Amino acid sequence: MKALRDFLDKWAPKFEKGGPWHKYHAFFEANDTILFSPGEVTKGPTHVRDAMNLKRMMIVVVAALMPCVLMALYNTGYQANHAVHDLGALPLDTWQESLYQAMRLSYAPTLLNNVAHGALYFLPVWIVTFVVGGHIEVAFALVRRHEINEGFLVTGFLFPCILPPTIPLWQVAIGIAFGVIIGKEVFGGTGMNVLNPALTGRAFLFFAYPAQISGNSVWISAHMPDAASGATWLSRAAEGTATFGPIGSPDWMDAFVGLVPGSMAETSALACLLGAALLIFTRVGSWRTMAGVLVGTTLTSVALSTIGSDTNPMFAMPFYWHLVLGGWAFGAVFMATDPVSSAFTDKGKLIYGFGIGVLVVLVRVVNPAYPEGMMLAILFMNMFAPLIDHVFVQANIKRRVARYGAR
Repeated sequence: MKALRDFLDKWAPKFEKGGPWHKYHAFFEANDTILFSPGEVTKGPTHVRDAMNLKRMMIVVVAALMPCVLMALYNTGYQANHAVHDLGALPLDTWQESLYQAMRLSYAPTLLNNVAHGALYFLPVWIVTFVVGGHIEVAFALVRRHEINEGFLVTGFLFPCILPPTIPLWQVAIGIAFGVIIGKEVFGGTGMNVLNPALTGRAFLFFAYPAQISGNSVWISAHMPDAASGATWLSRAAEGTATFGPIGSPDWMDAFVGLVPGSMAETSALACLLGAALLIFTRVGSWRTMAGVLVGTTLTSVALSTIGSDTNPMFAMPFYWHLVLGGWAFGAVFMATDPVSSAFTDKGKLIYGFGIGVLVVLVRVVNPAYPEGMMLAILFMNMFAPLIDHVFVQANIKRRVARYGAR
């Protein structure tokens, strides 16, 4: 490590102000701070020293995402391998039977095969996201002559997690470019964005290319799309083609663990709970926001279930099914708690999360044509987060003025 430190120190003057490569200083500084802690430290007693900086915060979020990423690899391969394995039951010609039997042996749903097959879907999407989005981030930093921070690190992991496994890679490139530029850079970069960049990119893809991004028909296997595609469980609920049993049933446990079709890392509520535990323990993610989403979802779902509907089966869905289907758990843990686009005040976080919980159920139930609602609910509340904070900050200022003005 000392040799690497000496190497970087040797070349650093060329990137400093007045050096021949000064305009590329942001790129050099980004790599330097990734490998080593910054050399600048606070000196005066007026500075606040904290072990948690932007880099460490982003690393904690990425670590919390790892259970979801691992589940994305496993479940994507699990769904694809089972789809290919089940093709042996189809009426086929002799040569087709031989081909499919060979494929069934190669894609036997074992742990190793599931992870390996799932990686074939996840890794290309992840690589394209970082290559395209990372270069856009670097380009904006160089043009503005700002340092390259770690803000894209989390977005680069979140965006592949909320995409279906067989989305075309060119759409991944367009989506992440839109999310980074329109969702963040136009507002001034990391820390200045109003909307969540990953959700902004996904929303763009959903409305621009609904056939590939829609949750109504998620491709399970790209090899035989006609035979191996299926609707998500939320779509089946909206259509009334599936009956969801009580909590603790095998089907509910499959949804809780994540062994269901859907976007790659959104299916497992269990993996999201593990990530939530780390975020809450490190105080990187707000438990108030998560609690607000839970309470809002539960109360709205119970209220609509009480009202009931003869024509809309989604009214009858119990609240505990809402918590394990679609992107609810992933959105509540990783998207709603985004420290930049969410509310900052403690009471504001509760209201902000509660609004997300109410809206996600309303979108799912009242508009069954669009069974998933977490993305739109979070983006909608992103726009109201500054207003929520403003109300609570102004109320606090008035209380302080009244208290000190009376003395």
